[in-house]
Amino acid sequence: MDRVEVGDWVKGKTRNGELIYGYIETANPLQETVKIKVMDSDNKEIIGKTVETLKHWVKRLPISTFEDEEQIKALIDLALQTKDESWFMELSTKLKEIKQVAQDGKKKNDNPPSFKADREHTA
Repeated sequence: MDRVEVGDWVKGKTRNGELIYGYIETANPLQETVKIKVMDSDNKEIIGKTVETLKHWVKRLPISTFEDEEQIKALIDLALQTKDESWFMELSTKLKEIKQVAQDGKKKNDNPPSFKADREHTA
């Protein structure tokens, strides 16, 4: 069974059977419960709220890397919502790197290789 800890991203269900996706804010090992900040749910009314559920009703999500500009922008919004300054800075740096790589790639494609110059040297 996956051990879930504070800060883990999880998906699961509430005591009312609502599907939830979010991260663990606090854990109560004695009662085997966790409080989850809900980022998405089939019950739109609990999105953005903290709900408590049983620990064994949630599953830790794998950590993934985000390379897509739109995904990083969405995570930056999330970092702002959660007031996580270090994560915001990390994501902002990653976004700048992605934009720079895209810009460099675009510059290279602006000047396609010219075979005319090669023919002049060989003629």
